[in-house]
Amino acid sequence: MKIQVLRKTDAVEVLSISLEKGTIFPEHSSPREAQLLVLEGNIDFHINKSTFQLSEQQHFNFPKEEKHWVEANENSKFLIIR
Repeated sequence: MKIQVLRKTDAVEVLSISLEKGTIFPEHSSPREAQLLVLEGNIDFHINKSTFQLSEQQHFNFPKEEKHWVEANENSKFLIIR
């Protein structure tokens, strides 16, 4: 798992997250509303007892302070914009 802060200001934070196949990004929540954008690969995004399979160029908006976690179905890279 690799997490890189690409941009951070008072208004916006952009994170790049890379996960190897089978890796789980553990349950957590975001301090702000956020958008996830898949750059490479395929992930399962788990939130509110639902699972959303996302692949390249797909995005998902989610609310602040909502518990969620991510599992990589293949080597994947995505952005979190919040």
